[in-house]
Order: sequence, then structure tokens, then C-alpha cells
Amino acid sequence: MRVLITEMAGRASVELKGRELGYDLSGDSALLTRVIDKVKDLEARGWTFEAADASFELLLLDEDGAERRFEVESWRTIVEQAADGSVATEATVKVYASGERIISTAEGNGPVNALDRALRAAVIQLYPELDSLELIDYKVRILDGITGTDAVTRVLVGTSDGFGQWSTVGVHENVIAASWRALEDAVTFGLIRAAKRDASAQ
Repeated sequence: MRVLITEMAGRASVELKGRELGYDLSGDSALLTRVIDKVKDLEARGWTFEAADASFELLLLDEDGAERRFEVESWRTIVEQAADGSVATEATVKVYASGERIISTAEGNGPVNALDRALRAAVIQLYPELDSLELIDYKVRILDGITGTDAVTRVLVGTSDGFGQWSTVGVHENVIAASWRALEDAVTFGLIRAAKRDASAQ
């Protein structure tokens, strides 16, 4: 039975979810407490991990002190409409990976598509195994009254690497920023999957 992480998540359900994903949290009470506290804090701000196992696994790894294989310096998108009514979208992403600063620019059919292409183009320069990543699902939900002021946006992204699929989540007042958080998790998780495949093949 698949374990769901909900707002009522307690020690038992988080521990079971970790075990389902391949992590034994029973021997590390401090880590388990940090994960529970983080989940509750994020869910109070609109996040949900019920349909985003990959983001939950990354949260667990972050709380355990694991280093991510790339760090984002900045990103931006530009949407421009020409006189003829055509619309062009461009995104620029700056990341640090393996001691290198990489700047990548890509065009897309919208801000999210352009960001997805720019991020993957940047990271693929050092991790070509990510070339097979593909954005296969994108869902947006507007959450009213989460913070008591303005509405926030929750984005769920589905990604495939040709071997399997996973989902990630992002939340922000700005829909593009929420999308970015989900995209960054998607690529980060893709790297973890690729590393596991390489390790199992040896």
C-alpha cells in the first residue's frame, strides 16, 4: 500500500514513507523529527507531497545534509509580443555545478517550457545522462487564503527519463516561480535516478 504524506503526517507515516522510498529513518530520531517539522511547515504554506514523492524524497535528503549536484544562481524569463502579434518567450538560467558557472538560454512556447529547456541545457553540459528527461505533465492550482493574504499557486510537474516517471511540486505567489521550484526538483531527482542506475549497473 502506498503511503501518503498529508497534513496529519506523524512519525509513523513519515517513517513508513521513507522506508517505501528506500530510506530507514527508524534509527535517526533527530532526522525524523526534522523531516516531520519541515513537512508540516511547508504544508501550512500550501505544499503537498501526496502526489509528489520525488519532492518529498529530496526534502528528506536535504534534511539529512546531502549535497545537490548543482546550485542555481539565478533565472529569468522574457515574453515579447511583436507587431504582427507573434509571441516569443526566452529564459536564461545560471547555475554552478562541479565548480563551473554555466549560463544557458533557451526559447520555448511559454515561460515554463523555456525555463525547462534552459535548465536542462545548462545541467546537461556536465551531466549528459539527463538528455532523456522530458516534461510530461504540468498542473496548476490556485490556493486561496493559505497565508491569510494573497493567494498562492501550487504547481505539480510530471517528468520522465524513459525508464520511469516522477512528480515534483512547487509553491509560490508567482506561478512561474512555483513552476521553477518544481522544475528544479524534477531535474535534481533525475540526477539521483541516473546515479542509482549507474551504481546498479556496476
